[in-house]
Amino acid sequence: MTPAAQIAAALARRFEGMYLTPYLCPAGRATIGFGATYYEDGTKVTLMDAPITRERAEELLLWMVETVYLPAVRLLCPNVTDPKRQAALIDFVFNLGTGRLKTSTLRKRVLAQDWGAVPSEIKKWDIAAGRKLRGLTIRRAAEADLI
Repeated sequence: MTPAAQIAAALARRFEGMYLTPYLCPAGRATIGFGATYYEDGTKVTLMDAPITRERAEELLLWMVETVYLPAVRLLCPNVTDPKRQAALIDFVFNLGTGRLKTSTLRKRVLAQDWGAVPSEIKKWDIAAGRKLRGLTIRRAAEADLI
């Protein structure tokens, strides 16, 4: 596992929490483990899914970070090679999805290597379902600290 993936997985563990039974996240999506909304085969998590083990939650987390979010960050922000910066962006995409990064001013600042402006752009993304959430504010601050 790459250093960026290790750091990003630690962030996800910290901010997602681990839930062995499906639940609705603040955005209203069925979720399991450390924030997984779908499984390796693309099947969406439902509230009717069976509980998983701690080991399965960890396996799913590492799969998401290494095979979904790290490649997405590398594709969208190929100039980011620093593991901490990559980890911040991986966690951002893990939480919000690749589409949010792809169309964001955050990405424009990253591609321009305007590192002084990146933390404030990250911190703007602390709203879910129309509400500013304290947990997201803290998460964005942790990501910004890695920049």
